[in-house]
Amino acid sequence: MMSIWEQSYSDLLTKVQNSNPLVHNITNVVVTNFTANGLYALGASPVMAYAPEEVADMAKIAGAVVLNIGTLNRELVDAMIIAGQSANAHGVPVLLDPVGAGATSFRTESALRILKEVKISLVRGNAAEVAHLIGEVREIKGVDAGNSADSSNVDLAVRAAQTLHTMVVITGKEDVITDGVEVRLISGGDALLTKVTGTGCLLTSVLGAFAAIEPNLLLAGTAGLAFYGAAASRAAAHTAKLGPGSFQIAFLDELAKLHTGSLEGHVTIREAGTTTTGGAR
Repeated sequence: MMSIWEQSYSDLLTKVQNSNPLVHNITNVVVTNFTANGLYALGASPVMAYAPEEVADMAKIAGAVVLNIGTLNRELVDAMIIAGQSANAHGVPVLLDPVGAGATSFRTESALRILKEVKISLVRGNAAEVAHLIGEVREIKGVDAGNSADSSNVDLAVRAAQTLHTMVVITGKEDVITDGVEVRLISGGDALLTKVTGTGCLLTSVLGAFAAIEPNLLLAGTAGLAFYGAAASRAAAHTAKLGPGSFQIAFLDELAKLHTGSLEGHVTIREAGTTTTGGAR
């Protein structure tokens, strides 16, 4: 029998699959195709619109807007702000993926500008990216996080959520999501996720799909993280000796095959140090 938590997450997955929420992505050129295919596999409807002349119109009809600074320029940042402000005006959640924040001053300044001019509903990044958003320094290599202690990510996420006044997700060996008060830890996925370009970016868009159908972003974000981790875990089990190329294809397949029982045996979710759903991976 499902716990009340498992039932809540499963209900959200079913709602995503049945309602096909429109997710407006202003994302980077490296991950556009993978992000679109991943959202389609999940059951959402992706749209990639970048032109400043149309982003406001697209944002206001979307279920969620995802801003990703992976390959940025000034015009793109301007378009992100136009889209974000339109989404704000129409009650559409906006998610920010501050890819590589801290690697260069332009990236960091662009992310901070977006945070200043747009009401962001959720920030998702690695520990180094999130740290730089609140003026803390952690090692970052290009757009990847350096070595940092996962045990400190909870405190960092809470500080960031309280400072930025938004939901914060820090992904790593154990994912953290918090609104600055409540904290949930999600264990699952597989290390192969770090060997495929765009898996973090796709995750932010998947969180956007769940945010589009559930206003409680702690609940929506936890569900998105959990089912994403379950798909990765299941894909890795099928492709253990085949490498990242096979894993990438299998991962898309597993996103498409997600169902209400997919968390069992693949994901563990803890709240305040207590196991709440799933089971040991």
